[in-house]
Amino acid sequence: MASIEEKVEEHYKAILDTLNIRHFGKTEGINDSITKALREFNSKSGGSGMNYPDIQLLLQNSTRRDIPVMIEAKGAKNKLEKLTADGDIELTSRAVQQFAVNGALHYSKAILAEGTYNEVVIVGINGTTLSGGVVSDPEAKAYYVAKKNDEVPKEIRGFDFVQMKRSNLDAFYALLDNLSLSDAEKEKLKRNKGELLEQSIKSIHQRIYDDASIKNFLATNDKLYLFCGLIMAGLTTEGVRPLEASDFYGNDDAFNNDGTLILTRTESFLHKKHCSPEKIKMVLTYLKPVFDKRDLWKPVNGESVIKSIYKQVKEDILPLLESNIHLDFTGKILNSLNDWVAIENDRLNDVVLTPRFVTNLMARITRTDKDSFVWDTCMGSSGFLVSAMEIMIEDAKRRIKDSAKVEKKIVNIKQNQLLGIEILGNIYILAVLNMILMGDGSSQIICGDSHKEGPAFMRAHKGTFPANVFLLNPPYSAPGKGLVFVDEALSSMVTGYGAVLIQENAGSGQGDVYAKRILEKNTLIASIHMPADLFNGKSSVQTAIYLFKVNRPHEADDVVTFIDFSEDGYSRQNRKRSTQRVNLRNTDHALERYDEMAAICLGKKPKTEYYTEANGLVIRDTVSLRGDDWTFNQHKKIDTTPTEEDFKKTVADYLAWKVSAILRGEVNADV
Repeated sequence: MASIEEKVEEHYKAILDTLNIRHFGKTEGINDSITKALREFNSKSGGSGMNYPDIQLLLQNSTRRDIPVMIEAKGAKNKLEKLTADGDIELTSRAVQQFAVNGALHYSKAILAEGTYNEVVIVGINGTTLSGGVVSDPEAKAYYVAKKNDEVPKEIRGFDFVQMKRSNLDAFYALLDNLSLSDAEKEKLKRNKGELLEQSIKSIHQRIYDDASIKNFLATNDKLYLFCGLIMAGLTTEGVRPLEASDFYGNDDAFNNDGTLILTRTESFLHKKHCSPEKIKMVLTYLKPVFDKRDLWKPVNGESVIKSIYKQVKEDILPLLESNIHLDFTGKILNSLNDWVAIENDRLNDVVLTPRFVTNLMARITRTDKDSFVWDTCMGSSGFLVSAMEIMIEDAKRRIKDSAKVEKKIVNIKQNQLLGIEILGNIYILAVLNMILMGDGSSQIICGDSHKEGPAFMRAHKGTFPANVFLLNPPYSAPGKGLVFVDEALSSMVTGYGAVLIQENAGSGQGDVYAKRILEKNTLIASIHMPADLFNGKSSVQTAIYLFKVNRPHEADDVVTFIDFSEDGYSRQNRKRSTQRVNLRNTDHALERYDEMAAICLGKKPKTEYYTEANGLVIRDTVSLRGDDWTFNQHKKIDTTPTEEDFKKTVADYLAWKVSAILRGEVNADV
């Protein structure tokens, strides 16, 4: 059947005319910025060239808030919209050319990329049948696409063009303002963007690995610093024009080259983020030896290695990092490096990155909220602090209704309510970058020995940092399998909770004197037996999470909740060249299982029942005050009661033996 696209377009233009809504056609320009956006963005076929929406609007409400509207028309069966298997609007070249909503979304991407507008309404219109020359089955579907929602389209349910009538615009805008991402959508977005980020990092690293001319003069840490420098130099900062590939001149000059350009831009970036002079000096100390390497900045055929790699970083990585969804960049870069080579002194220093879903769980079970003061004395790349910060900010947004007050609270959370200490300088620089990406370069993160720096900080900030949440994944080679850090930290706290992810046998007698000392001042609340392959590809150590209530001595009759969480819903494998989507898969309701785990530890009623006393995966029991029986298996009851099946098997075994013995003449048959 032939398309009736023109008739569909005419039908809806007539509706707009009836409603007195001004509209623009394909070749009409609304204003210079929208025209520029549509002209400079990739065409629907993927090449260069002008984009031509069928109908364009520019809405303006009583407060003079402008929202562009992009409308795309089709005129055939099933051409309104095409979705991916995951339920997203497909953005392949074929989809944006052949489907109305998909084409309109393409135009919205162009407008948002230009930067003048932060929000767009898109509408797909379609029809398949004419009756007396009139479209008899018109259909329309609309979405709100905004940077505040990380450009994830939110459907405007019950949409009607009458909502865009001038007299209805304030109510329509209020409706749009209430369209925000759900927790599930945020998690999905984070997962998808994380996948893209991981793929981009691996692609760049593979290129370095395959190019012997680059690989031979870049040590492991050099690669790490190269990534960090390019990221910090390229990130958008207020008052500084974004660094473009055209800014690299390829000078063969020791004092003015592409390497010095990166260092200068990085220093400017750190200043703009209000980092302390000491922190700036330390970061540049790590970066300078790398970007001073002539092999990186010397021009080859007019282009340096730095410029070449930066172009890929700018195109593939920076847009993901500048989204509203924070991604664990530092964790992914370290994991990517680990896929190819070992981090220097890795085994000695126990550099193990705690998975994001675990850091989030531990922040939840320690009752982290907007008023928490959270610290980590073996910070690594700041994974625990990032998870805690996200929870604290979300709690602030949920509980504080005044917009000015909530913004003030968020600033205070970032600047004053987080503390991290890391002894390894090459890992510390990643923590700096991670916190900067979270929107704060002046966070209280310290490079140094936590045994010294922790007590010193607590003494100096006794009145301003009342630590009440402690999160930790310590080096297991430390005294007490790492419990020395727990003992020291909890002793510095007056109230609150602490959670440690640690080698499980630290709680079964190998924690030295520290386990007993911890119980003398703190209460063990829960013991969670974690999956054996939690650190798949990095470590096979069996771990557990131990949860404590601070400054309340454990008593002999205190009941501890023991949970077997060895099956957490994730399936893991260790394919070196694969991304997390392949190596870590949610195969059995992992998100729900982690929610249930949090509820159990918090003493709340879970929504699911994967882990119960009835199925033997939850045990409530007391522990010795010696600190040597904290593990789930030490409290697991072995049921020795014989079953009917046991009886049947015993009788069968006996009869089989008796018959065999009779046949051999060894015994007489019973009469």
